[in-house]
Amino acid sequence: MGRRRSVMSEQLKYELAKDLGFINKVEQEGWGGISTKDAGNMVKRAIQLAEQAAARNHGQQ
Repeated sequence: MGRRRSVMSEQLKYELAKDLGFINKVEQEGWGGISTKDAGNMVKRAIQLAEQAAARNHGQQ
């Protein structure tokens, strides 16, 4: 089975990890070192940000 291509940019992933408080773990162990819960929280936060951006863009039209 091959590696999956990331949908999130590296910059966004680092920003989310910093905001969610586990950037040190990422820096020490890499992305493989984060828990499933942390990864899920990253996805939830990315969805929230995307929804907020879409709502802003929709309101401007």
